[in-house]
Amino acid sequence: MEPDALFSVKEFAKFSRIPKDTLLYYDRIGLLSPEVRGDNNYRYYSFRMLTHVNVIRTLQRLGMSLEEIKELKDHRTPELAERVLLGQIEKIDGKIEEWIRSRKLLLTYLNNIRDAANIDENALTIQFLPAEAIVLGGICDYSRGRNAYDALLSFYQEIEAKYPEIDTNFPVWAIYTKDRVKQLDLYGPDRYYFCNPEGYDRRPAALYAIGYTRGDYGDNGGAYKKLLEYIDANGFEVCGNAYEEYPLNEVCITESGNYLIRVMITVREKTADAPADGGGGIL
Repeated sequence: MEPDALFSVKEFAKFSRIPKDTLLYYDRIGLLSPEVRGDNNYRYYSFRMLTHVNVIRTLQRLGMSLEEIKELKDHRTPELAERVLLGQIEKIDGKIEEWIRSRKLLLTYLNNIRDAANIDENALTIQFLPAEAIVLGGICDYSRGRNAYDALLSFYQEIEAKYPEIDTNFPVWAIYTKDRVKQLDLYGPDRYYFCNPEGYDRRPAALYAIGYTRGDYGDNGGAYKKLLEYIDANGFEVCGNAYEEYPLNEVCITESGNYLIRVMITVREKTADAPADGGGGIL
C-alpha cells in the first residue's frame, strides 16, 4: 500500500475499525479530521492517520475523555504529555484503592454468610476469640428524646467526619456495657461500631459467651437472658461488654424479623483473679 494513498471515510472506517459515524463525529469536534477534502466535500484519510487512531484508542483505554485527548493533540509537548499521563496514573491508582476497599467489603459480607452456614443456632458456648479490627463510634446520646436511630445517624456522621477514608458501607453492630447487660437494660446500644478490617480500634481478645437468635435489629429474642443463665451455671461471670452482631442481615435475608443475631458477652471464670473490668475496656 502506497504511504500517500488516500481512502474514503467508508474505507478508512474499515481499516481503522472505527465506525463511520464515529469518524464523522471526530471530524466535527476537531479530534481527527480528514487529510483532504475533495471538491465535492468528500473526506479522504491517509494511511499514516492510522497512527492517530491508535493514539486516540490507547488514550481512551487509559481512561482519558475525548476532550482531554483533543487538548493533548492540539498542544502536544513532552511536558504536557508527561503531565497528562501522570494525571491518568493518579486516577488509576485511585480506582485501584477503591476496588481494593470494595473487595474487602464484599469479602466481609461473604465471610459472614459462609460462617453462618456452620452455626448451630441453638448452641450456647464459651470461646476465646482473638482481637478483631473495628471502627468504633462514641458513646450514644439518648438525651432530649433521642432514640437508637438518632444515635445511629450520629454514629455515621461522626465516623464520616473523623475518618473520611473509611468505607461506611460495612456492617454496623452494637455494644452494650457490662452493667446494662446484667440488668437486661437493652434499649439502645451504648456504642455502635463497624465490622471493618481497616478499623483503627479493636474488639478485645477475650473469653466470650456466645449465643444466637433470630429477629430484627434491636430484637434479641431473650438471647441475653439465656446467656446470663448459661454463664452463671457454668461458673463464669460477666466482666466486660456485650457485642451484638448480625452475620445474616438485609443483604441476604428478605424478612427483617428473621435476621441472624449473634450475642457475645465478655466473661471470665468466677475464680479468676482478674481486674474488675477485665476484657471489656473499650468503653
